[in-house]
Amino acid sequence: MIKFSEFENVDIRVGRIVRAEAFPEARKPAYRLTIDFGASIGVKRSSAQLTERYRPASLEGRLVLAVTNLPPRQIGPFVSEVLTLGVPDANGAVVLVVPDQEVPVGGKLF
Repeated sequence: MIKFSEFENVDIRVGRIVRAEAFPEARKPAYRLTIDFGASIGVKRSSAQLTERYRPASLEGRLVLAVTNLPPRQIGPFVSEVLTLGVPDANGAVVLVVPDQEVPVGGKLF
């Protein structure tokens, strides 16, 4: 188990996907996402294995939750700057973790 103070160090924020595009160089099918987290964090990039349940056009404009304070991760030729959060469905396809109402980008999960 982790201490609550350790969990508080994880910075999970709301962002809006402004661009989603195919990522053919990824080992597992994925998209490259560009996500706007507002003025305090800015625009960041993420790789996400969402291809089974989502198409790029359906992702653009959606709010998502992402961990914003992990170090960047090199994924092939792409640098992922945030970890977009999702959970597997019964078949293992990733479903995004999202707010159920419109909220401001940059908002912190607490």
